[in-house]
Amino acid sequence: MDSNVERGAGGAAAVKRRGPSRTTAGTGRRGTSAAATIYRDLRDAIVGVRRKPGEPIIEKQIAEAYGVSRTPVREAVLKLADEGLVEIFPQSGTFVARIPLAGLPEAIIIRRVLEEATVRFAAERATRSRVAALRANLELQREMEAAGDLEGFHDADEAFHALLAEASGYPGFWTVTQQVKMHVDRYRKLTLPVSGRVGQVIAEHEAIVAAIAGRDPDGAVRALVDHLDGLRLRIDDARRDNPEFYVD
Repeated sequence: MDSNVERGAGGAAAVKRRGPSRTTAGTGRRGTSAAATIYRDLRDAIVGVRRKPGEPIIEKQIAEAYGVSRTPVREAVLKLADEGLVEIFPQSGTFVARIPLAGLPEAIIIRRVLEEATVRFAAERATRSRVAALRANLELQREMEAAGDLEGFHDADEAFHALLAEASGYPGFWTVTQQVKMHVDRYRKLTLPVSGRVGQVIAEHEAIVAAIAGRDPDGAVRALVDHLDGLRLRIDDARRDNPEFYVD
């Protein structure tokens, strides 16, 4: 079980209080700061699939866990609903939104277009130190694979793509990409436990870095397209394996 979640009566999940949350509660800082903390923690848990699609969001339990009233919890939940990460059903309850399959191909294509430009510029502009940073990150990914640490691998994967943007000279590319890929991230987290998937991702990352180090913009784009197109091709498999997590 995720270290930030506890199970209450009936198996309902509640976020455990973290250090920042205790500070917020202990000093009497409520309102906006509490809502922001709860929003951040819930969003991280949803995008990281520690809270599974369809799982109930129990506002009372969350408020108790953070030592706050239900007002900042409600504010955080409404913001998540605006982002499409939470669904609110009057008289039924509030739930983690299921992943919309129809929107995944479009989000993957938007991400691909942004990252094609990223790796092309990176292959043209990356300094030796930037390439060294990418290679160091690849080593970290291998260590996470060897340790069986999927959460650590996901974090290293995210850092890898941020490093690509830095190597391109346009770090803002990754900021924009993050805004369109939240459901893709949830989908990806569900595919990582598939046997051999992490090793395949690392090999795809290695091909991208090799092209960048070789000053081969076209090769970098080809490697990137191969990497991201694999996500689109596995959508049907993901739906078959966990149909309860998706909605058409």
